[in-house]
Amino acid sequence: DTTNAKTVNERLTLNLPASTTVSKLFEDVALKAGYVNGSFHLAWGNMTDMVRTPVVLDQSSEMPLSDSGFEPGKKNFLQLTDKDGEQPQSVSERRGPYNSGLDDNTQDRFIGPLPRDGIVGCSNDYSSYSYASILKSETGYVGLVNQAMTCYLNSLLQTLFMTPEFRNALYNWEFEEGEEDPVTSIPYQLQRLFVLLQTSKKRAIETTDVTRSFGWDSSEAWQQHDVQELCRVMFDALEQKWKQTEQADLINQLYQGKLKDYVRCLECGYESWRIDTYLDIPLVIRPYGASQAFGSVEEALQAFIQPETLDGPNQYFCERCKKKCDARKGLRFLHFPYLLTLQLKRFDFDYTTMHRIKLNDRMTFPEELDMSPFIDVEDEKSPQTESCTDSGAENEGSCHSDQMSNDFSTDDAVDEGICLDSASSTERVLKPKSLLTFELFSVMVHSGSAAGGHYYACIKSFSDGQWYSFNDQHVSKITQEDIRKTYGGSSGSRGYYSSAFASGCPFLIAEFLDAENFPEHIKRLVQKEKEAEEQEKRQREIERNTCKIKLLCMHPVKMVMMENKLEVHKDKTLREAVEMAYKLMDLEGLVPLDCCRLVKYDEFHEYLERSYEGEEDTPMGLLLGGVKSSYMFDLLLETRRPDQVFQTYKPGEVMVKVHVVSLKNETIASPVSVRAYLNQTVAEFKQLIAQATGLSADTMRVVLERCYNDLRLLYVPNKTLKAEGFFRSNKVFVESSDSADHQVTFTDSLLWKLLDRHGNTIRLFVSLPEQSPGLLANRTSYQKQQEQQDLGSSNSDSQNTSDVEHADSLSQEVSTASSASAVDNRELENRIQIVGGSGTASDPENQLPSEERSDSDVNNDRSTSSMDSDILSSSHSSDTLCNADSGPIPLANGLDSHSITSSRRSKAHEARKETWDTAEEDSGTDSEYDDSGKSKGEAQYLYFRAEPYCQEDGSGDSHKCLLVHVDKRITLATFKQKLEPFVGVPSSQFKVFRVYANNQEFESVRLNETLSSFSDDNKITIRLGRALKKGEYRVKVYQLLVNDPEPCKFLVDAVFAKGMTVRQSKEELLPLLREQCKLDLSIDRFRLRKKTWKNPGTVFLDYHVYEEDINISSNWEVFLEVLDEPEKMKSMSQLAVLTRQWRPSRMKLELFQEVVLESSSVDELKEKLSELSGIPLENLEFAKGRGTFPCDISVLEINQDLDWNPKVSTLNVWPLYISDDGAVVFYRDKTEEPMELSEEERNELMKKESSRLLKTGQRVNYSPRKEKALKIYLDGGPTKDPGQD
Repeated sequence: DTTNAKTVNERLTLNLPASTTVSKLFEDVALKAGYVNGSFHLAWGNMTDMVRTPVVLDQSSEMPLSDSGFEPGKKNFLQLTDKDGEQPQSVSERRGPYNSGLDDNTQDRFIGPLPRDGIVGCSNDYSSYSYASILKSETGYVGLVNQAMTCYLNSLLQTLFMTPEFRNALYNWEFEEGEEDPVTSIPYQLQRLFVLLQTSKKRAIETTDVTRSFGWDSSEAWQQHDVQELCRVMFDALEQKWKQTEQADLINQLYQGKLKDYVRCLECGYESWRIDTYLDIPLVIRPYGASQAFGSVEEALQAFIQPETLDGPNQYFCERCKKKCDARKGLRFLHFPYLLTLQLKRFDFDYTTMHRIKLNDRMTFPEELDMSPFIDVEDEKSPQTESCTDSGAENEGSCHSDQMSNDFSTDDAVDEGICLDSASSTERVLKPKSLLTFELFSVMVHSGSAAGGHYYACIKSFSDGQWYSFNDQHVSKITQEDIRKTYGGSSGSRGYYSSAFASGCPFLIAEFLDAENFPEHIKRLVQKEKEAEEQEKRQREIERNTCKIKLLCMHPVKMVMMENKLEVHKDKTLREAVEMAYKLMDLEGLVPLDCCRLVKYDEFHEYLERSYEGEEDTPMGLLLGGVKSSYMFDLLLETRRPDQVFQTYKPGEVMVKVHVVSLKNETIASPVSVRAYLNQTVAEFKQLIAQATGLSADTMRVVLERCYNDLRLLYVPNKTLKAEGFFRSNKVFVESSDSADHQVTFTDSLLWKLLDRHGNTIRLFVSLPEQSPGLLANRTSYQKQQEQQDLGSSNSDSQNTSDVEHADSLSQEVSTASSASAVDNRELENRIQIVGGSGTASDPENQLPSEERSDSDVNNDRSTSSMDSDILSSSHSSDTLCNADSGPIPLANGLDSHSITSSRRSKAHEARKETWDTAEEDSGTDSEYDDSGKSKGEAQYLYFRAEPYCQEDGSGDSHKCLLVHVDKRITLATFKQKLEPFVGVPSSQFKVFRVYANNQEFESVRLNETLSSFSDDNKITIRLGRALKKGEYRVKVYQLLVNDPEPCKFLVDAVFAKGMTVRQSKEELLPLLREQCKLDLSIDRFRLRKKTWKNPGTVFLDYHVYEEDINISSNWEVFLEVLDEPEKMKSMSQLAVLTRQWRPSRMKLELFQEVVLESSSVDELKEKLSELSGIPLENLEFAKGRGTFPCDISVLEINQDLDWNPKVSTLNVWPLYISDDGAVVFYRDKTEEPMELSEEERNELMKKESSRLLKTGQRVNYSPRKEKALKIYLDGGPTKDPGQD
């Protein structure tokens, strides 16, 4: 029950049968809670919903709980919330049956936040509804909303608010608007917050304005800090802001005390001392090295002033004795502040585990604390020196809370409430002039662990003497027994912590200013905030009655669908809503207002559900079915021309988009919209289409596309549209002619083939390679050869003579175009004509249909659904549909249209032909051709059409491209064959690259795969270059430059083949290196080696064979390393190690040198290094480099960070694990002294090393993510140094 502060931490539990209805659940909850049924809401309280608007249960629902989202056998969490801003109506004046007969002192309460299952950390979004709409707590106090992890801030603010002296002094300060921005003024925002805490009717208010004045952004809300640290930082900020005002010394007057830090010689009695000030007293809970903690605050205070003896090596040099003497050092309190603050140091560091820990030991504190035993009366009378320092600024003993962890300690997890089992106190003391007695006033409590937790405050009101728990949004009464629970040391040893913020006050305490005695500027502020609150309330009321629904409109000029959100009051009429939508869509000047109307629309199905004729004066709330958080439909602002009339859309109608198909022209027209009823018969539907299209209903064939590419012929006249599978929005194809195609089985008809092609055709943009003059002649001769082949194939296929003559004439055209000196778009167009001609000669079906396709067609046809998975080839198959031989399907009498549904899947299965070479797949090859060199992707009479277009680049130059319409079931091999005339070279001499987002290009190499993964408007780039044959792999060759800043440099693309030796591949590389890289090498002066990212690996020997000794794969990468001398690596038993000498005396790393070892012996490595460097063997030390090549490391860290001289005899064991070529080894002379550096030289070298390592991508140093420092900015926010990276 979140409607009352008393009940927010209590839980009502009901065990109900799963068959209980939701309405019965409301009755049971009302009875249990003592509320009138219908005066409250029940909302889901699961943690996944806490950050969003809660889902409210429907009280009138008669559905069983098992069908309403409840999980049987598990805990189902609900929130009882207010209804329409009003608290639930109580059946009697008592709180309810669970509270009857009990007063506040006898209830078993929990103080603190109520933990939720699955939620950890300090964020306490107890509920996700707006607290602004809930009435103030019955305690009369207002809570503070937790932004995320700002519970520590809320606790401090509530304590300061409950301090009369601080609140009154803050009210007496007046903000000068002309001098400072109110947004960044910390005192002004605190003043506003205190005024709201005192006068607001809300249950809780936000602190975002205060944190904004601190200069914090939203990320600060997710940083938890120590409350005592915040207090000191905020006090310092207030002192800075209050300079030269009456409040300039307020913090010191209220919270500052004095103490003496002294050292007294035990021989002569001479005492050296200084006066320090403090704002709080840090008390140790458990002394260092001790196992027993102090049992009370008094014991900790006694230990605080207990002097220590300086003797032995710690003796003190006495100025009077002029020698080192035994002395006594300690602290004495000279003066206590008006408000005394004690801080328990519950956070400590465990040097065994090297982790921060929290001490949960029990430490008691009294209601009244007598401080007279701890003050030095004589010292209080002594004159003060000017050597005082402010201990409050030294941060001594401050307790820093770590950033919130995502989990509590394990012993927290079982508790559902927060019981204050450990805490430390802060004391507010009453101090008459003759007594030093302080009264407990406020206790700050931290529950959780050292990794994070939750803060709240227990504060005593001096108005009525009552204790209250201020727990973020919730304020409730508590008792002295609850205060004693904060001592700590509970049997459950939960990690609760009380950071003491205690304030002391004399018996004659100050009284809070009431509204009548406010200063005039505060009265004006109160009135201003009241008006703002009333305005917010009115705005909330408007929001509660505002319908928010998606609005769509087809722009009458641009013809694009526009989208916006229409927010209209429920009492506004439809006529007024149309005017609002008209202005919202900015249609003024384009369409008259009386040519617009709003209709109910389903965007997903593109379905016009109904129009609202005659309801222009009906309120929108009635039309839309009330004010809802979301609607299951949208609104469409429909427009018409002045000479048109709006069509009436009746509920129950379905939208049908009718595409007219012409068998003669092989075209599919753009759609015509028709509205029909589901109970209409097919015959009636044909008459409706005939009226809309002018076609004859007698010879009409209607094909319904039920889902993507699933075609159903509607041939049963008396069958209803609903039985045929019509839904809200449908697409049909109609054809009406006297052709013999009517007599053919539908799946063998020309109509089916046209629709099949239409559904599988995609549009691709193909960028052709630039045509260099040297290639022109080759391309021309190739075209002639292709024309002769096309004509020969046409004659051999017994095609008609007219088609052959047409091809001959086209051949003459392309010959004429090819003889031109320049190749332009005319040549490209002629090539297209050749393809069109040959396609016509070989396959009449493949003629170009001049289809017009709408946007909806594109959307429907382009996407590939799971239902098409059978007809689209996977990565291991290729479907060749149109070559299938399928006889007519006999139809039995009485069969419905399911018998002749164009089941494209079954058709595909009949015609499936598996063309994948499994041997190739097993070997991982990229081959495109079989052993005979013939492309395996043979043309399967699938549709292909190309037309030229020019693409402008950024420089204004145009680039020749093709716009290709192609059946996506075509294989890549066939696709390349179709492109041959346009590229001008055989398909084996060019490569296909698919262009992805950000212009990333990836080569498509598997010719057996279809284009099913492509979609409309995908881009393809054609590049000249030899395509791969069977057993060949494309390899990227990089040069390894071990001593260069960038050791990896790309050289060339090469092709390696299965069975080729390394030496043969090197021979093939030599001409490529000379032509493309200007590298003139001999075959014995370079090597190839394995490349793993940037790391050099195994050296490949000349006799190694690819696929036998060396595994090779697609897009393989290899290093080429130039040698200064002939190759030393002759055997696989040898090991090539890259070594680098470290010179400490010069703070320098020498260049890499390779050492070839005959074995994995450490002794051999050290001998080779000794020979190489001249370092005596007994003085040589080595270490393995870390990370990726070149294993860079700072010269300032290399001595400490590497594991020098490991105690092993072989290289292939821990910690070295050197078993392959390319390992990096550093070595040094252990007798060489490091260079001595001044501080300035060290800093300069550190900067250089940091810059060098950043450029090479190596880490500079490692440090875990640090806790963000708590800062309050006086100038409105942090500023970044422009020179800082």
